[in-house]
This record gives sequence, C-alpha cells and structure tokens, in this order.
Amino acid sequence: MQKTALLSVSDKTGIAEFAKFLQSKNYRLISTGGTFKHLVENGVDVKEVNTVTNFPEILDGRVKTLHPNVHGGILARRSNENDMKTLEEKGIDTIDMVVVNLYPFFENAQKELELSELAEFIDIGGPTMLRASAKSFFDVTVVSDPADYKLVKSEMEKDGETSFETRKALAGKVFNLTSAYDAAISQKLLEDKFPPYYTISYKKNMDLRYGENPHQSAAYYTETTNSGALKDFEQLQGKEMSFNNIRDLDLAWKVVCEFEQTACCAVKHSTPCGVAISENLLDAYQKAHDCDPISIFGGIVAFNKKVDKATAEKCNEIFLEIVVAPEFDADALEVFKNKKNLRVIKINSDLGDQMHMVQVDGGLLVQDADLQISDDLKTVTEKAPTQEQLSDLDFAMKVIKHVKSNAIVVAKDKQALGVGTGETNRIWAAQQAIERAMEKETEGLVLASDAFFPFRDVVDFAAEKGITAIIQPGGSMRDQESIDAANEHGIAMVTTGMRHFLH
Repeated sequence: MQKTALLSVSDKTGIAEFAKFLQSKNYRLISTGGTFKHLVENGVDVKEVNTVTNFPEILDGRVKTLHPNVHGGILARRSNENDMKTLEEKGIDTIDMVVVNLYPFFENAQKELELSELAEFIDIGGPTMLRASAKSFFDVTVVSDPADYKLVKSEMEKDGETSFETRKALAGKVFNLTSAYDAAISQKLLEDKFPPYYTISYKKNMDLRYGENPHQSAAYYTETTNSGALKDFEQLQGKEMSFNNIRDLDLAWKVVCEFEQTACCAVKHSTPCGVAISENLLDAYQKAHDCDPISIFGGIVAFNKKVDKATAEKCNEIFLEIVVAPEFDADALEVFKNKKNLRVIKINSDLGDQMHMVQVDGGLLVQDADLQISDDLKTVTEKAPTQEQLSDLDFAMKVIKHVKSNAIVVAKDKQALGVGTGETNRIWAAQQAIERAMEKETEGLVLASDAFFPFRDVVDFAAEKGITAIIQPGGSMRDQESIDAANEHGIAMVTTGMRHFLH
C-alpha cells in the first residue's frame, strides 16, 4: 500500500530535496499553502491538503489541517481493527509521515511587535499535527527539525522505513519542542512573574567541554524569547567553552556593566579578584590586575569598552582563560592570536532584565535579579564622608553585589584592593579584605559590606587598620553600637537601606 507524507513547514531548508527522496520511496505527498507552492516550484509532484479534507483553507490560513480526514489518518492505530474499520468507512487514508516545523514565534517574540501582530505567529495547526503524530509514534514518523532529514533518509535507504527507536526519539523531540514553544508564548502573555506553573523556554546553544569538573558533561542553553548579553555572544578565537567559563564570563560582564566609566574586572572561581575603573582601558586593566596579581592568573578579564592593541599586549603577558569586551580593534585581535587557546569573546547585546533562578533538589528558586544599589542613602555618623570617599564607597558597593556573602570590599581610587568573600562570619571577611588591601595600600581606604554589622567588631578592626569610611546597609538591632564605634574612631559611615547577599 502506498504511504502518505504530509509536509507543512515554515523553515523550508532542504524540504524540496527531502520531498523528492520520499517520492523516490513511493510516498504520496500532500502539503499546505507556502510549502505546496515551494514544492511545485521545485518540480515536486504534490497535492494540496484540501484534496484530502475536501474543504478549503479559511480565515487567512488559520484553518487548513484541523480536519478529521487529516487527524484521523494520523491518529488511527494500525493494530486496532476498530480504528482501521472506521477509516475505511469514512474513506480516510492513513498519513504515515508528518514533516512540520512551526511558525517562527521564538524569533518574532524578540521583536518590538504589537501583541496583535505577535499573535499571528502563534502556530495552532502545526503543534496539533506534531502532537498527534508524536502520540502515534508506533506507526507514524514525525519530523520537526530539518536537521533530522538526514537521519530519516539514512534509515529508509538502509531498511526501507524508520525504526521504532527513531520514531520514538523523534516523537520525544516533538514534545520537547512544543513544550518550549508553549512556554515561550506563556511568558509573553502572562504578566504574573510568579505564575502557578513556572515554564521556561530555552534552546540548546552548544555542548560544553565539560561541567564544573571534567567528569561532568554539560551543555549551554539560551532563552528563546528574551534578550541577554550571553545569548548571542561571539567567540572569536580559542578553545571550546566549559561550564565554569560561561558562569565566570557572566559574572565578569555583569560587574563591568555596573559602570559607565571605563572598567575592567578579573574573575576567578566565581569571585571578582580585581576590579577598577579609570580614564583609559590600559590603566583600568593594570589597576584590576594589581588588585590581586596572583589570583588573576588563569582567570577571566572583562572590559566594558573596545580593547586596543596596547591593552591586548598587556593581557598577553599572563595566562588568561578568557578576554571579553563589546569590541576589539583589529590590531588587538592580531595580538591575541599569539595565544591560540585564549578565548576571545565579543558581547553583542545588553544585559537582560531577567529573573534569577537556582535549582535545588526537587525544586526551583526564582527571584528578581538584584539590579539596585540603594533606596535610602544616609550619613549616620558625626563625620560625613568626603566627595572622593563617597565616590569610592559607591564603587565598592557596585562591586560587592557580585561577591559571595559574607562579603567585604576594600577600595581606594576606584580600585578594589581587597575582597573578602564567602566567609561564615563578617569579621573574617573583613579581616581577609583589609589585610589583602593593606599589602598594597595603607592610607585612605574605604570599606563596603554587603549586609549590616551584627556587632561593632568589624568597625573596631577597620579603625585599627586605618579604614576612613564605611558603607553598609544598616538594619541591625545593634546598628547604634557600630555607629558609636565609628564615631569613637572618627570614621564616616553611610547606610544604604538595601542588603546585597549573594549566596
């Protein structure tokens, strides 16, 4: 018995060649609208779907395959006598292969379209045929991705038909696609950022070299509808990316995006180990390097301005895993070629205003991204900070948002000289940051804390080491003790009213 294939695709890549292959295997072909026209123009013998439905397309093509003659032919169980008897009684032929890909909702959801325009890219007939075919994978081959034409052709050339395992895998791929498609639509229509079901839509971007450790496999997915800096970055040279590379790249880029001034950030093991802003890129890099010249080795360096030749040459003096920037001079790229394994990454998009998600065993934590610094800046001590100190305090607070808590950052002249991170109590983080800073500078230092001081010990230690000004959220029951300590030591203290824990 001659088999039938229904072809209806938005992405017409390779469809004419695949249709001709099916013809060579004695398939009868039916098609719709633009796909029918494309196939005819390419010399394919194909019938329009209305020859099966005996009903014309209506509503500007919104209804064309939603018909019992189509879905009965797809959903009938070939091993079920009653199903096959019904088809015979109704004069319905089986449809044995369905080749469908969907209206480009993912791509158009990223454009500035009116909702009425975007709604026209919500495919109805396509997902319905795909889901029906996928449900009938015991009997029907469903192809939703042009990349799978090769697999189907190879099996049919070899065995005359597709295997059960292949039909099962292709069906699974359909439900993977339609769930992401529906999730993307839901994200665009729902205004509730915490809906009853948290559906997210991501598409595989690349396989990674490995996960956090070489024995862990990993892949990178990007959002189908929303924008973001790491959605469409370009790797201009270097080795394949790993899981840790992308996490650290994300952090380094977010830090430099905190600043309008020329900025450089070095990251090692998900922690900023050097951050600085300056009048020119080379100086910003040198200052960031000098924050911690040991930890930067093997790290990631991000810039928020175009990288020039002189800065590239300076970067090449040490081993770096990645250099990332929005642009690179041609001469800088030539310099980087001398280190063939160095990954050079060009960022093409702005940061997205995205939700922050953390997976736990059996669940998902979802929260707003931490995009603010302060909503209530106050000087709480007798001594007010100078304008220069305020500028350094603001710089340090922008850095500390991206440092694991408990976190302390010590800075001077827009340079993070000491970073205390991930400690289980605040005094240890303060000791760590201050002592590291004092290896390079002993005067005019300011200190930022990501959360309030539960005791006055941090202020006392900071005063002992010569810290001149402090910024912290405030909000402790013992705030006055820390304020009193600052007054005793002649330190200026500013509170922000906003905590910045990063767990």
